This record gives sequence, structure tokens and C-alpha cells, in this order.
Amino acid sequence: MSGALTVAVAQFAPGDDAEAPVVVAERLVRDAAASGAGLVVLPELFSGAYFCKRQDERHFSAAAPWQTHPVVERFAPIAAELGIVLPLSIFEREGPHYYNSVVMVDADGAALGVYRKSHIPDGPGYQEKFYFRPGQTGFKVWQTKVGAVGVGICWDQWFPEAARAMVLQGADILVYPTAIGDEPQDPSLDTEARWRRAMVGHAVCNAIPVAAANRVGEEDGQSFYGSSFVAGTDGSILAALDRKEAGFAAVTIDLEAAAQERASWGFFRDRRPGLYRGLTEE
Repeated sequence: MSGALTVAVAQFAPGDDAEAPVVVAERLVRDAAASGAGLVVLPELFSGAYFCKRQDERHFSAAAPWQTHPVVERFAPIAAELGIVLPLSIFEREGPHYYNSVVMVDADGAALGVYRKSHIPDGPGYQEKFYFRPGQTGFKVWQTKVGAVGVGICWDQWFPEAARAMVLQGADILVYPTAIGDEPQDPSLDTEARWRRAMVGHAVCNAIPVAAANRVGEEDGQSFYGSSFVAGTDGSILAALDRKEAGFAAVTIDLEAAAQERASWGFFRDRRPGLYRGLTEE
């Protein structure tokens, strides 16, 4: 485990055609690294517009194998150049199967592996089941040069089991690339507060820092509400962006102190797995 880690969350509007999303993402990554960040979290599927609002078979052509995905090939050398860790959200193809995935790139540019989104939403504005197969990788934690990083993707963030599973594997920090905003079926429903509270709950109940990066802007009538943040082990918001701004927010976290706090609370000492068997039944 590393000691002090500066983590940054970046948000922007990938659906804006004024400039290529990967160009904007690279600029934000470089700016965050220049500020001292060792881990930079970008939004879900940041290389383009959020295409899952409706079913359109043309979008399948954008998927690629994770080892040679254009996003990985572009950003892995940047990670090595800057000496930072980058969880990269991609549309992955493996044979006839398609996944919503994150490739963890270490600070030397090495791709450590892939996590495939476990929970796939299906509803108005978020028709992901048309595009993505549920991931079978299981929840992943990677030992990187800045610490042990666990990754969930968007809808995964609503499931406390995912967060707990990653902390049980030794995660020092949890990160969630996200794309969430309006609910087309109910314009009066604003989920921003509960979206943040759910992940703050993971931070508190596992005594672990949590970082979430969302997109902003309007895409084909759907608005994304940003509000990217980093939460501390006590649930306090240590760094955050608002609902509209593009940029990054960063904060330095003492991972060793967080591990001590996690031990002192006794959450993992006092667990009763034998009583939880019902949680694994269909």
C-alpha cells in the first residue's frame, strides 16, 4: 500500500461534437497529473456520446477487444509518461460478446486486466441490456503502483455487495466511472442526491475512500448531472464538482491512515458471513 495518494475525478461533456472527447479527456488527465494526481478517474464510456439511450445496432461497430481498444492504446502511453494510474472505461468486444468494461492501466502503462460491468440496467434512457452482456469477471481489485484499486461501473454503484466484495479483496480505494442524469420517464425525478448518498454509504460502511466520476452536458435531449466527487472514510465530501462544470477535482488521501481506521471500526472483524447465506440465493 502506498501512503499519501492524490486522486482526481474528471468530468466533461463527451457528447459535445465541438472537440473529440478523447482530446478533452487527455487534457484533463494531464492537468490532473500536473496538480499531483496519481490516480485519475474518468466518466463511463467517455470516448463518445452515451449511446445506450435507445436500441441502435449501428453502435456495435464501436466495440473492440480490450487489449487493443483505441482508448487503451491512446491512454496507456500517457499513463506511463505521467506515472499515473488510469481506469479506462470502454465498449468491449470479445468474439460475439459485448461488454461495458474498465481496463486498469498502471502507472508504467501496463494494462493489468479488465473488469466487466456486473449489473446491467434496462429502462427508459438506459437500455444497456441491448448492448452489454452481464460481466462474468467478478468484482476486481488491482494492485497498482499507487495502492489497491477496486472498480465498479455506474449501475454497480447501487449495490452494497459489490463495494463490500472489493474491500474484502483488500481494496484501498473504490472508484466508479459513471454516466447518469435525467430519467426520461419522469422529468421531476432528480436522482443526484441519492446517487451520491449510495456511494457515501459504501465509504462509511467499509471505512474506505470512494471516488465517482460522471459526465455533464445534454445529449439528444438527455442531461447528465455531473456532481463527481471523492468521499472520505467518514462520508465527508473531500473534493467535488458541480452539476455543469467541466474539469477535475482532486484531493490527497492517506491510505495508511484509512486502513488503520478500517481496522479500528471492526466492520470486518464482526462480520457474520454464516448468517448472510440468503444474500447469495436467487
